[in-house]
Amino acid sequence: MTFPYDQARLQALFNDVDSRIDDLGKVATAASQVQRRSRGLSEQDLAEIERFAKSPGAPKELKDLQRRVESGEMSWADVASGRAVNDEGVQKALAVGVPDLQRAYRAIEEGQDIDDIIASGTPAARPPRDDDDEDDGPSHFRKDAW
Repeated sequence: MTFPYDQARLQALFNDVDSRIDDLGKVATAASQVQRRSRGLSEQDLAEIERFAKSPGAPKELKDLQRRVESGEMSWADVASGRAVNDEGVQKALAVGVPDLQRAYRAIEEGQDIDDIIASGTPAARPPRDDDDEDDGPSHFRKDAW
């Protein structure tokens, strides 16, 4: 029985694998040195979320999620970290706030003061521009948008 590769071809394959392993090591080292932009939510942040979820003004979906947290089915830390992201109830609760988040994001991009946006709970509406078209999405992206 003869081996289908000659020695030179076999050595080239080994070299290719070694090179890819070296590249993988470099990428892993670089990735381990990247600092996340946020340390995540603090205990105080989670308590504020829970306080709002218990408030009369909270949407029904968020109140339902709060009941599940209280029953021990999950925690707000599970929700905040993404561990519960595939849960249907979590998705419904998060979807309720998307329009407000979009308004806040637009307000921040427009240069409104972040503390004012947070304090008001609802960002100020901006006057429509001539190039606005709600169906075609954003017209520009920053490098950090991805």
